[in-house]
Amino acid sequence: MHDVPRSSAAVERAAGLAGPGATVQGIRALAGGAHACTYLIRTANPEQEFILREFPPGDEAARDEARVLAALDGLDGLAPRLRAKGVSGERPGWSWLLITRLPGVADITPGQPSVWSAQLGEALGQVHGTAGHRLAGFPSVFGRLEGSLAAVSGPAASTVAASWDLLAGASAVLTHYDYWSGNTVWERGALTGVVDWSGGAVGPRGFDVGWCRLDLYLLYDEHIADVFLDSYQTASRSVLADVRLWDLWAVTRSHQIVESWVPNYRDLGRADLTAKELRKRHNAWTDRLLS
Repeated sequence: MHDVPRSSAAVERAAGLAGPGATVQGIRALAGGAHACTYLIRTANPEQEFILREFPPGDEAARDEARVLAALDGLDGLAPRLRAKGVSGERPGWSWLLITRLPGVADITPGQPSVWSAQLGEALGQVHGTAGHRLAGFPSVFGRLEGSLAAVSGPAASTVAASWDLLAGASAVLTHYDYWSGNTVWERGALTGVVDWSGGAVGPRGFDVGWCRLDLYLLYDEHIADVFLDSYQTASRSVLADVRLWDLWAVTRSHQIVESWVPNYRDLGRADLTAKELRKRHNAWTDRLLS
């Protein structure tokens, strides 16, 4: 994470969007995120706030997120809106997006984990309820490496491979693609939005559900993961069949990379989740599912 943005053009654009007399009053780097550098930009005259996301050379996430946000059009307040996009003049190859700021901040250390996880389920139910006409042109999760059988590894890989037709044949919805607690924002204990939409795609419900349940097990335990599932099913008015299989797909997709998530958890207040601890919990969840 850099303390200041790489592109002055993005900062100037934020001031221009705020109004003809606006000036930039402050820029603050925000924690979280595995690839993009994210900043909060505040203006005065008038007072407004924007989120700037900068992406390194070769990263197509800026293009993808711009397309997704334009299609979602705010998702009834649950997603940010795209305001501008461009490339850095100071650092060739870097690209950037300016988006609206959703109220609140990331929070993976709640005072009431059960209440918190229930809200995660409700929000995902709303995401998955997005009207199909908004999804025209969206890619399929199965067309990406992470959603392919080639990404499956670990002790549960054979189980997932044997059921691949069932996974691939499930009905499709709007899939966030990286729905975990760190990609949501909160204010006064209430979930106010879902961020980081660069992976938005069409895919089965269980793709997001299993991924978030894995995150909740790593953070807490199976009970918190089950609270999320119950809330999701109530909000979506549907029962997710074969939950264990979707959970197994999540652990096989993450088997080789779970240790790399240390910075994401650490930057949001969970320094106890070291590489060793994440591997221990990941193994425990895998064993529990296989048993």
